[in-house]
Amino acid sequence: MSENRKPQLAFVGKLPHGTALGTSGKTHCPSCMGLFKAPRLLPCLHTVCTRCLEQLEPFTVVDIRGGDSDTSSEGSLFQDPKPPRSLQPQIGILCPVCDAQVDLPMGGVKALTIDHLAMNDVMLENLRGEGRGLVCDLCSDREVEKRCQTCKANLCHFCCQAHRRQKKTTYHTMVDLKDLKGYSQIGKPILCPAHPAEELRLFCELCDRPVCRDCVVGEHREHPYDFTSNVIHKHGDSVRELLRGTQPHLEALEEALVEIKGASSSLRERVEAVAADIRAFSEGYIKAIEEHRDRLLKQLDGIRAQKENSLQLQKAQLEQLLADMQTGVEFTEHLLTSGSDLEILITKGVVVERLRKLNRVEYSAHPGVNNKICFSPQEKAGRCRGYEVYGAINTKEVDPTKCVLLGEDLHRAREKQPVSFTLLCKDAAGEAMGRGGDNIQVTVIPKDNKDSPVRTMVQDNKDGTYFVSYTPKEPGLYTVLVCIKEQHVKGSPFTVNVRRRHRSHPGVFHCCTFCSSGGQKTVRCACGGTMPGGYLGCGHGHKGHPGRPHWSCCGKFTEKSECAWAGGQNTPRSLLRTVAL
Repeated sequence: MSENRKPQLAFVGKLPHGTALGTSGKTHCPSCMGLFKAPRLLPCLHTVCTRCLEQLEPFTVVDIRGGDSDTSSEGSLFQDPKPPRSLQPQIGILCPVCDAQVDLPMGGVKALTIDHLAMNDVMLENLRGEGRGLVCDLCSDREVEKRCQTCKANLCHFCCQAHRRQKKTTYHTMVDLKDLKGYSQIGKPILCPAHPAEELRLFCELCDRPVCRDCVVGEHREHPYDFTSNVIHKHGDSVRELLRGTQPHLEALEEALVEIKGASSSLRERVEAVAADIRAFSEGYIKAIEEHRDRLLKQLDGIRAQKENSLQLQKAQLEQLLADMQTGVEFTEHLLTSGSDLEILITKGVVVERLRKLNRVEYSAHPGVNNKICFSPQEKAGRCRGYEVYGAINTKEVDPTKCVLLGEDLHRAREKQPVSFTLLCKDAAGEAMGRGGDNIQVTVIPKDNKDSPVRTMVQDNKDGTYFVSYTPKEPGLYTVLVCIKEQHVKGSPFTVNVRRRHRSHPGVFHCCTFCSSGGQKTVRCACGGTMPGGYLGCGHGHKGHPGRPHWSCCGKFTEKSECAWAGGQNTPRSLLRTVAL
């Protein structure tokens, strides 16, 4: 096996900050970042120091697999292969590298598999002077100078001499430590944990684990076994076969990650492009809104100037008229109080003419303009810089007395059938408002049941018109009230006569029951006519015949009309039945 070292796999999953892959990944613990000390191999194939694993906070889970779990079989080479299956609590930890759940075997962390490859790499690094110096395996005190290739033990100068003096080890091969720096495998022999004096050289096929000589004569008695050198080819080939099946997945995952990286880069580029579009749109929209705002403010300022000019003109006219009035009144009062009779008579003509002229001057005692200016944010205002903008200034005010109710027949309706009409809003000058947003109240009240108003729907058409609809449930008289700002519009309130639903004729439009019924004597007609010979219906030129076609159910002469038959007689039904026969 020394010539065929297994390939080293890089860490997969999360790594602590600063952990590098490569040589340090083989010899340094990913948790404490120091050289491995008693490294343990986890089921996820990450290696961590025993002490670091013992410092992790364990948790308890219920292992429904009992002792038959994969972790139990992988955790140690020296556990019973299949403990009894039972529902028992299982202690677990999380791998500090990838957060994978690790179910601890019965012996805890120390029962996990020892990573001998990592121990060998640590030893090699120490030999290269990249770590702290090695100490003697026997005295554990002095630095190592030589290595016994037979015992696989690192010895100091003193212990090396003692090793050679012993008869049992006198012929062991000793090598200077500096000569081992080019080696790739210098690990110590792996001893049996159950028999520490024996090296693991055999492999139990039944238990699928290495054993020593004492094991095969003890607990593995009668189990098939062989030397590890003899079975390594079979087991190594199975591992290589599994590895060959795994490697394509590595390539596929790498390709998938490359595609994801490309997709992520493409996504970022697309997001940046869309963000640029959004910013460009927003900036353009903001400029359009600002331009529209400035235009509205300019329009508002023009409305203010126009209204102020009108007020100033009205003010100047009233002030001039007031001054003329005051002059005329003061002069006339002075004339009447201080003038002689002759002076009054001489001046009378001029004064009277002036006062009459002043009295004929028409003027308004109220301001000629109002402050009715409102802003409608929901009203469309056309396009600005290519963008649709909203918000308009309106100086019109709806006048309820000028509004008009439009409809085919406002005063007639039928039960359980929709009724509708349109309200056209106008201002004080009689001009259409041209915009919506007014508060319209429509109430429909039955005269016989004023406590149960009919539900109404008012739809704002946004152009100064409002579509009103309601459905009366019962026939009778209804009062409809249409108000704007609690003031009735022109024509409100008005009365609606709700009639019953249109009823079609169940009878036959005919001129003679004798002809229509095929000569049946028992057929009657609503006109009341009879025929000689025992016929109960009407006939041509006989008693009661109206002389022209009529309905057998109600006697009406108009073919396209509403049936007035109230029921209670079998005449129409019998006639229909006879005709059908």
